[in-house]
Amino acid sequence: MDRRSFIAASVAACFVFATPTVAQDFETDNLLISGAFTRASPKMAGAGAGFMTITSKGAADRLVGFKSPNCERPELHTHIHDNGMMRMRQVDGIDVPAGGTVELKPGGFHLMFIKLNKQLIEGETIPATLIFEQAGEVPITLVVKGPGAMN
Repeated sequence: MDRRSFIAASVAACFVFATPTVAQDFETDNLLISGAFTRASPKMAGAGAGFMTITSKGAADRLVGFKSPNCERPELHTHIHDNGMMRMRQVDGIDVPAGGTVELKPGGFHLMFIKLNKQLIEGETIPATLIFEQAGEVPITLVVKGPGAMN
């Protein structure tokens, strides 16, 4: 490889590896879903969590579930303080207030991907479909970020 080809290949490689996978926004008539991500998992992990911001552009709605081909049992969860310990608990739904925002974030509400059927690898994406009382099914894509990602 001559010097010019080597430099061109090096610049191209830097561009590819420096370009992060960025979360997309997903929209319905009434909802904006932004910043959807999950964290990379160890090879044998049985579960993963999904995070995002859901904003109502008008009427209230309620997230009542989700589905994903990447897990056997999708659940909605939150964290609660119980005798000085943080514990996860399944919830029946997550309210999105009229004209307001709800954050699904580490330490709070989140999607729980139970019985993963494949490892979550940083830089990849996974599909999911959010299920709302009013908006119905909303397909989204979650970006897989590093194991300690917070947003």
